[in-house]
Amino acid sequence: MKIAIVGFAHGHYGAYCTQWAAHPDWDITPTKGWDHDPGRLAKVAENLKLKAVENLDDLLGDSEIDAFLVTAETSMHAEIVEKLAPEKKPIALQKPMALTIAEADRIVKAVEDNNTPFTMLWQMRCDPQNQWMKNFMESGILGQVFQFRRRHNLGMALNPANASLWHFIPELNRDIWADDSAHPIDLMYWLFGMPKSITAEIETLYNPEMTYDNGIAILRYPDKKLIAEVACSFTASAAEFTTEIYAEKGTVVQKYGDAVTSSLPRNENAVGLKYYLTADKKWTNCDHLPSPTSQSVRIGGLAKPMADFFHGKAKPIATVYEGRDSLRIVLASILSSVEGRRVYLDDPQIDKIPLPLKRGLI
Repeated sequence: MKIAIVGFAHGHYGAYCTQWAAHPDWDITPTKGWDHDPGRLAKVAENLKLKAVENLDDLLGDSEIDAFLVTAETSMHAEIVEKLAPEKKPIALQKPMALTIAEADRIVKAVEDNNTPFTMLWQMRCDPQNQWMKNFMESGILGQVFQFRRRHNLGMALNPANASLWHFIPELNRDIWADDSAHPIDLMYWLFGMPKSITAEIETLYNPEMTYDNGIAILRYPDKKLIAEVACSFTASAAEFTTEIYAEKGTVVQKYGDAVTSSLPRNENAVGLKYYLTADKKWTNCDHLPSPTSQSVRIGGLAKPMADFFHGKAKPIATVYEGRDSLRIVLASILSSVEGRRVYLDDPQIDKIPLPLKRGLI
């Protein structure tokens, strides 16, 4: 299967290509690439040995291309999907889905109108440890789950040079909270569904040129009698714990589950995932699920599920509707922080959040 990579803003494409090259039996071969930046297009096309396509429209009607991987800037997602969807070829879209609900609706409409196979790319859904925790909770072994806490860190905002990256430019990507808290927020959505409401405090604590570098969001699930917490710091130099589950009949603890923790040195016999059951009165290590040793390994974990989706062997990793729902939760967290109030997910103000006019403002 030959695919085109559409945009090279998200560096994640590199981890995917590495895995596809290492596993020829997955039958995915990137052959062409497009980017709006001629310099970036030339550089990446040469590195990946792709045919550089200077005009996106030249990919339309191309019988040599079987599927599209979209890793362009977030601000371009809606326009790109609208162009590609009529091809009716599978599309894999890098997170986050869009900058606004209106843009997300355009993507949904394009996919619906053309019945186009579509998936969002959420690596946390493909992480074996996360999948195990989901199945463990759903098995009922833990009984009622009361609290689910996820800490998700990066160190990007500690480097002043990163302020010029597109990730921190409002009109391209809103801010780093909107870009990367989207991961654990989608994890909550995948595990528990749409929350009833969300309350958040999101601040710029270090460099005003890289806004919303720290935040905490509390998601309420009154029907499940559950409180979920997302804590993100993008000024983190080190960390260890990533996930905690507190339940009626036991507890689950995960370490080394994000970029900051996975790359740090750890003890030779360090345990990445373990659980305690009150009936057993002991901790049990999940040694069969080793923790990734780098963020690139974790990102590369999407390559096989994406290949299966492209070949029609698997369902979407996340549907177009789930992509819009996750974006809605992220935008609700920003609205909550800005207005200093609990925001219900059916609040029409979420649909009205405009594109940011400058750093740190909605």
